[in-house]
Amino acid sequence: MANKNVWVLVETVSMYRMRYVVECPVDHPEYALDTVTSDKSKEFSQNHIGETISSHRVISEEEALAMCDVDNSYQSSWTKEEKIKGSFTRMDEIETCRAEGE
Repeated sequence: MANKNVWVLVETVSMYRMRYVVECPVDHPEYALDTVTSDKSKEFSQNHIGETISSHRVISEEEALAMCDVDNSYQSSWTKEEKIKGSFTRMDEIETCRAEGE
């Protein structure tokens, strides 16, 4: 019996430490908090803290392609093959990455 491959959807949460430097009145430094939460500040710097897997499940190719259209609307006019090549990770690509890293 030949091995059959499946597509697995892996969902993650990616965290960044963000920094903002905001000028405020000396007697109201808390104004900086409102400025940042209202998206009116410039980003000073960021540091990627890490990525945590929150879930995974086997999905059909059709389900993955439908999700691709929702999550990547700019790809909605792409062919099935273009979507798979541009957004899915095939096993042969993983092997290539492993071989290059060795």
